[in-house]
Amino acid sequence: MDVRVGVLGAKGRMGSTVSEAVRGAADLELVAEIDVGDPMDALTVAGAQVAVDFPHPDAVMDNLRWCIEHGVNVVVGTTGFDALRMAEVEAWLAAAPEVGAAIVPNFGVGAALMMAFAEKAARYYESVEIIELHHPRKADAPSGTARHTAT
Repeated sequence: MDVRVGVLGAKGRMGSTVSEAVRGAADLELVAEIDVGDPMDALTVAGAQVAVDFPHPDAVMDNLRWCIEHGVNVVVGTTGFDALRMAEVEAWLAAAPEVGAAIVPNFGVGAALMMAFAEKAARYYESVEIIELHHPRKADAPSGTARHTAT
């Protein structure tokens, strides 16, 4: 049985890439593409089992809360989650134990390897400098990946 997927932020750079990837996957079915101004209930109307969300950091909490409250599992690919935001999401999930949420600030294999190496190397260095390069419209700078790596 195919997993029924809805994409939030579907017209954005990452959202459109995710939509295309879901279309190309043999075991996934793209049932909803939602962007700014579109009704969120299109997810439940379409029977989405999971939403993949690549929103602007300012919109992510509303999207997460909506998905959790409406029983839609969610994978978030947005940075900017501090301890306060994570506690809020954990409280929502505690009230809806049947719903799952994965918050993944960076899906890149290179980024994951870089963060793992930085963690191992940190004890050998007194200080470091993190340099990153992004497109000019990047919503958060420094990025959540850079912030996570620094901690």
